[in-house]
Parts: sequence; structure tokens; C-alpha cells
Amino acid sequence: MGEIADFDALRRALAENSEQPEGPARNARAELLLAEAERLEVPLAVIEALGHQLKVYNYSSEKDKMFVPFARLLRMWDERPEDFDAYEAHSLHWVFKWMSAGMLDQPHVPLASVEKWLGEMEHRYRLAGHSERAVRSAEFSVAAHVGDLARAERAYTAWLAADRDAMADCHACELHGQGVWQAESGRDAEALGLWRPVLEGEYSCAHEPHTVLASSLKPLLRLGRVEEARANHLRGFRLVRPMESMRGAYADHVEFCALTGNEARGLELLAERPAYFTDTGHPRSRLDFMAVVALLADRLAELGLGAQRVPGPAGRTWTARALAVHARAEATELAERFDRRNGTSYVGDRARARMAQRPLVERLPLGVRTVRPAPAPAAAAPAPGNADGPAGLSVLLAEARRMSDTLRPHALRAWAAVAEAARDAELEPRDRAEIADHEAMAGGPEAVELFERAAALYAEAGDPGEALAARARGAYVRALHGEVDAALAVVAGLYDEVLALYADGATGVRQTAAVVMSRARILMRRMHEYPAGPDAGTALAAAERAVREVLALVDGRDGDEVRLAARAAEARAMLAELAGHAGDAGRAAELFRRAVEAYVAAGLPWFAVEYEVQVAALAHQAGDMAGAERALRGALEHGGPYVEPVGRAQLHLQLAEVIGGRGEAVEAAEHALEAAHWADEAGESGTLGAWARQQLGGFLLRQGRYAEAAEVLESALVDLDPGTHGDGVVVQARWWLGDCLGELGEHREAAEHRLRAADIARHWPEQQDHATLAHLAAESLGSAGLLDEADEAYTRAGELWRALDNPYFLVRSLRARGWLALRGASGAEGARELMAEAVRECEEALAAAADPVAREQLTDELGHTHRQFGDLLARWAAERAEGEAGDDEVRAALEAALARTEEAVVVFGTLGAGGLHGRTGAELAAGRLEADLGRPDAAAARARGVLAAYEGAGDEDGTVLARRAEADRILRAARAGA
Repeated sequence: MGEIADFDALRRALAENSEQPEGPARNARAELLLAEAERLEVPLAVIEALGHQLKVYNYSSEKDKMFVPFARLLRMWDERPEDFDAYEAHSLHWVFKWMSAGMLDQPHVPLASVEKWLGEMEHRYRLAGHSERAVRSAEFSVAAHVGDLARAERAYTAWLAADRDAMADCHACELHGQGVWQAESGRDAEALGLWRPVLEGEYSCAHEPHTVLASSLKPLLRLGRVEEARANHLRGFRLVRPMESMRGAYADHVEFCALTGNEARGLELLAERPAYFTDTGHPRSRLDFMAVVALLADRLAELGLGAQRVPGPAGRTWTARALAVHARAEATELAERFDRRNGTSYVGDRARARMAQRPLVERLPLGVRTVRPAPAPAAAAPAPGNADGPAGLSVLLAEARRMSDTLRPHALRAWAAVAEAARDAELEPRDRAEIADHEAMAGGPEAVELFERAAALYAEAGDPGEALAARARGAYVRALHGEVDAALAVVAGLYDEVLALYADGATGVRQTAAVVMSRARILMRRMHEYPAGPDAGTALAAAERAVREVLALVDGRDGDEVRLAARAAEARAMLAELAGHAGDAGRAAELFRRAVEAYVAAGLPWFAVEYEVQVAALAHQAGDMAGAERALRGALEHGGPYVEPVGRAQLHLQLAEVIGGRGEAVEAAEHALEAAHWADEAGESGTLGAWARQQLGGFLLRQGRYAEAAEVLESALVDLDPGTHGDGVVVQARWWLGDCLGELGEHREAAEHRLRAADIARHWPEQQDHATLAHLAAESLGSAGLLDEADEAYTRAGELWRALDNPYFLVRSLRARGWLALRGASGAEGARELMAEAVRECEEALAAAADPVAREQLTDELGHTHRQFGDLLARWAAERAEGEAGDDEVRAALEAALARTEEAVVVFGTLGAGGLHGRTGAELAAGRLEADLGRPDAAAARARGVLAAYEGAGDEDGTVLARRAEADRILRAARAGA
């Protein structure tokens, strides 16, 4: 750092340091600046440097350093108050509040000293003529901290009763403190009522709504308002993340994760802030942090993840179990230090209660990428009764048979339990046959051999029909692995045998249907092998005959047994597939719907899911989005908990796209959120999950929930890949994120994402998106103050607009460059040239346009271009008037601005009623310029012209009201200046 030569240079350096991120680097710079201030030998310079030190220490992890500079400031005030200007005198009294809180947060400061300081604060505020409001607020903080609830209530009442004055905390901070007291007193609804103006943006400050969002999380969860809690977590954490001083609020977000089944995200938060484990400058927030670390680590241990590696204090490797022990010990020791100082157990009681909390929500999906920690392998759930011995095995067998006979979703698991229990048992051939049969159904490379073994055992047990059914299932497995011809040869013989047995009464319809269905399935596979060509028709006809044989066999009998009902429903679905294969989509959809109805009627709705999906796809192809939506909702309803996580994710994502397509962003976001959640559960975070998050971010953006959308989209972009998801998805995600960041005022970051999206889009054959993104990036760069980069981006966009023959945006890019030039090195001359070029481009496009609509739009654009040209010249004149320019130069600029504005009036006038608002706006701008040029009568005439233009217009149009109000102001000013 170079030497500070004078007081102005010091002030600039202090201001620059104030804009730096919170943390030790900013604090160290403040210390160097104090040394520079002392060299100047100007008392006020030292006072301002000390005040700056106080501020940066207070907003950092080194809060314990505040006391030394404050003591020095207070001594300087007592010795020479005349050295303080009004601002520094106000600041000195303001930071008394920081000292009160700072002492309370340091357990080594005796409580008697805190109370003494509170009295000193009250005395000095009274001398300075300030209200008691800040004093009573500080007293409330002391009483609430030590657990003197009666005194806290009295101080709270006195705080609210005292007048607000210049020493009172801002509305947002006061409401935060009041709401926290209500929540800690068990009045969550009242707390949220107090916080509402802060949460809705009515009140804010440098640290609000940051802390209110964090404090609101548990009350919202306790009240069951989980959607709001999720939103406040995403919004609030985004605000807290870059601010080192907000360890307490950061802890609230970690706690939220531990209480909502988001332990993995909680670990990610810990990993982002390793210094929070060890920073000792603010013991109270360290206690808060270590308590929630213990809570989170204990939760992981409960889930069977005590041995998992987790983030922790530097210097060693931590497991969840070890971190829990360490954090609990640290939190307990800190709480004991406070309690010894306070003479109560209140802090320790609260810390212990915080560490002992139970989850408030089993799992609250957040939308951001989170891979749920996999629990350690758990022991198999105990089977009904005692599984040891013959009696227990009989119970397992009976349950497995019940589940398979009624086609329950988890029947194969039940048979797996039987197989495990029967490993060393002596069983009858029938029992062993069923075990082998169901083991084969579970899949695997040995399925064919297992089906053959089951068939042999069924035959040994005297059930030839079931033996044939098992062998037929084995043949179908061969077809699934590509051996279709061999499978057909096998199943043909089995088919003849089972029909003979059935005709002789030697087997039942159930076994016969199993063989006939396997044959139909194999023929369906063969049909798919011949999608076109001379054999296609033959294969399709053979498959259809086989399917209809199944229906002929089981139709009308499905009331006897659920298995037969399922065969009939599956056969109808096969006929639907055949109709689709033949090109009859309408017939296919109808048959799929009948299959769905049959499964539901049979009490087997989970089998209907895949056919509802087929109906949805056919409806989508036909443009029947309402039908697609009904089918997808039906699939979710029918599948219930039995659909695998990846299937749920896909269904919710499809439904989100359909619902979002009809403009219902709120419900679409709910389904996209569910899709992201189930994709994470399925281990598909980086594929399907990223896609769902991209969609969720877009739906949140459409609702104006910019901070939430930004968090979700940033999370999605970690995984979105052009090779997996496509260029378009990646570009759209960055585009949306740029929009969000722009709305949040993060213009530099918005520009980065828009430029990266534009860089991908520049390779596309169609360049409209490339041009739009380049233009948007330029807007962001300009808003970020990066003038040269913005001009370069606008130039690139203009070239693209010219190539796309889009004069509207070409003109707008030139106008934007003109405004940038006025702020940059080329100044007024460059700005004039660019505005003049914009006028020429617009006039040339208008002259060449033949379409009436295009001519009207270009005329409107030309009017706005003249108007902006005039505004630019007026701005330049105003800036010159404040400088050293002569009156003649300023007057000439104003006359030029008026001439351009009059051009705008004329152009808008040619549009008739369609250009009314544009014309009156230009007339009023001209009136203001007439007034600046000392021509009040001309200004008044223009204002009266505007009022006449709106004579008879109602008050429904806000523009009309604004124009009339502005015209009245010009008339009053003209009369006053006449």
C-alpha cells in the first residue's frame, strides 16, 4: 500500500476498504489505514479511521478486537469532543450498542461490567438527548441472555414503548430481535407476523433480511409451513454465504438441514466454512455453530453413518461420530463459560436442548443437488413370527405365497426371505420348486437354468402344468436375451403339451394361461425384430393371434383369480402395442386405457403405471396435452409408493413440463422439485436430477423467486453437460441464471453466464439466441460498470442483429452504445455519433419496409430513438452545467436536445392513437427543456397540450395519470417563473 498523502486520499481508501468482503484481510487493511491516519496528524482523520476499524471488526469473526479502538475513541471524545464532526459524534453513540452486545458475547467479560456499561450507555444517551429505546433494547438483550425472563419482558415492553429516534436500530433489525423473542417464547405465529415486513422486502439493511430468513426456518417448520421454510433457506443461505460475520445465521441453516433430512447438504455447508470451527473472536456464535454441528453429526450417527468422513476442524481426519463428540464438548465448554459468568444455567440449558432436537420433517426436498448419504446396511426386517425352525419357515412360506398369488409388489422379496430361511432346511419338492421359480423371476444370468430346475421340481411334486409354465418363462428369458427363434421353438412344444393337458383336465387354466402368455410375449418380441420388410406383417399377425388366444382363454374367468385378471389386462395392453405398431395411434391409446382400467378394477393399480405412461406419450404426440396430463397424474396415483425412484422422477418431470406448458408455474415447480428429489434418491443427480433442477429453476424464475431460482440453477449447472443434456439445456440454464442474477443486482455474474451461453450458441445454425444473449450480456456489463466490455458486447450483438436483418435490436444496440460512450472515454462526441447512426439505421429500415405492421413498429422505434438522443444531450448539458462549461455551450446542448425531442413528437404524432403516450412523453420532455432554456410560456403551452390530449380520458390508465401530474408540475413551475 502506498502512503496516504492527505485526508481526501484516506477517505477514499477507507471507502474502498468498506466495499471489500468481510474478513481478516479487510481488518488488516483497516489497521494499516489507521497507521496512515495517525501520520496525517489530523484528529478527525484518526477518528474516522478508528470508526472504520470498529465497523470492520464488528462485521467479521474478530469482534473481540472492537473494544480497544472504541475505548480510544471514547477517550478522545471525553477529552476533545470538538474534534468530532456531527457524523462521527453520531457514530460514536451508535456503536455503544455494539459494545453492549460485544461484551455480552464474550464470556470473559464479567456480568457486572456488562451491567455497568449498560448504565454508562443510558447516562450518555440521556446527556446527548437520545431516546431510551436503544438502551431498553440493550437491557432486554442482557436479561434474555442470562434467562431473567421477568426483567426481559419488562425491558421488551419499555423498548417498544420508547420513541424511535436516530439511535434506534433500523426497523428491520428491531423486528428481527422482537421476532426472535416471540419465537423463543413459543409464539411462532407472532414471530412470523413481526418478521413479515422484512421477509417481504418492506424493511431491509446490510444484514437483513439475512438473519430474519435464518431465524424464520424453525418457526416455519414447527407450524408446518414447509414450502416457505424451503424458500427461506434457499433465499437466506444465498445472502449469508459470503458474509463471514454471520456465523450464527449460518448455523441456523445447518440446523435446518439436520432437522429436515438434508444431512448431506448440511455437510456441504460445513465444508464451505472450515474457519467457523476454530474462529474464537466471537464465542457466542461459535457456541451456536458447534451446537448445530453436534446435532448434525449425531443425526448422521443415528442413520448408521457414524464412520463416514465429514468436514471438521483442520489438522485431522474426522468421522461423524468423532465430530459429534468434539463439537458437543466444545459447545458444552463454551456454554459453561457463559453460565459461570452469568450465574445461571440458561445458556447451557438452551445449548443442550438445541443439540437434542429431533427432526421436524423426515425429508424436505430442497431442489438443489444433494446426494443423500447411504445408510449402513441394515439387518433384514424381521419376518412375521419366528423365522427360526419349521414353524417360522411355514409362516414365511404362507406369506410369500399370499403375496405372489395376489401379485403384491414386493412378493419377490418375500420369496428371497424364504430362500434365506430355508438354506439348510429339508423341504418338499413343491416348496423348493416355488423358491427356485421366484428366484429365477428376480432375474440374473442364471434365470433360464433356475426355471428349468423349478420345472423339474414341479414335475417331481406332481404338477406338470406348472412345470410347463416354468419352462415357458425360461423360454421368454431366452427371447429377452436375443434368442427369439430358439425360444419360439421351445415354447411351441410347451404350448401343444399344455393345451393337451388342459383338454384332459390334467392342469388348470392358470397354468395354461401362463404358457399361452409366455408364447404371446415371445411372438411380440419377434414382431419387434421385423419393424419393416416382407416379414413384418406376418410377425404382427402371428403376435395378434397369440394375444387373442390369451384373451379367449382368460376373459370371463378373471373374477376367479387375480392372476387371470392380470393376464387379461396385459393382453389388452399387448393389443394396444400392436395397434400402435400398425400405425393406429387412436386405437392404441384406447386399448391402453382399457388395460389401465382392467388393472385398477383387479386391485392391481401399480401394474397400470407403464400403460398410463404409454397413454401420455400417445396423447402428447396427438397434441392432446390435457390427456397427457391426466395419464401422468394417473400413473403417479396408481403407482403410489411402488414406483421406483427413477420412475417417480421421470413421471414428475414429464408432468412438470406439461403443466408448465399451460402456464401453471407454481404447480409445475412442485413437480420439478419432486423430480429432482427422486432423481437424487435414485442416484441420478448428475443426469435426470440436473435436468429436473434446470426446469425447476425456470419455473421459479417465472414466479419471480429469483434468489431461489439462482440457487437451484447454479446447482444444476454443476452437472449439466452438453453431451448428456444437450447444448440447448445448458444455454437455457445459463440464460435463466443470468436473468435471476440481473434481478438480484449481481450484474457482473449475470454477464458471465450470459456470455458463456452466447459462446455456446454462436455455433448454432440459427443465430437469434446468440444475438439475444450477446445483447443481454452487454446490458449486464454496462450495469456492472464495465463500460469497455459492454461496448464490445453491444458491438458484437449489433453485428448479429444486422446479419439477422433485425433493425429494431440493431438500433437499440447502437442507442445503448451511445449511452455507454457518454460515460466513457469517447464522451459526448462518440455518443452523438452513435445516436446519429441509430437514427440513420432506423430511417433506412423504415424507408425499405413495405409491410404496414413493420412500418408502424419502425416508426415507433424511430420516435424512441429521437427521444433518447434528446435525453442524452440533455444529460450531457446538465453534467456540463455542474462543471466548468460556459453558458453558451450548455445552452447549445439544450437547444440540440430540444430539437431531437421535437423530432420525436413529430414521429410519434404520425402514429395517431397508437403513438399518443410516446408523443405526450416527448412533449413533456420538451417542456422541461423549454423551462431549462428560460422559456416558461413555451413550457406551459406544451403542458397544456398534453392535458388537452388526455381530455376525457379516464383514470384507469397509470400512464395517463402520470402524464397529467407531470403536466401540472410544469404549469405550476411556469407560473412561478413567469
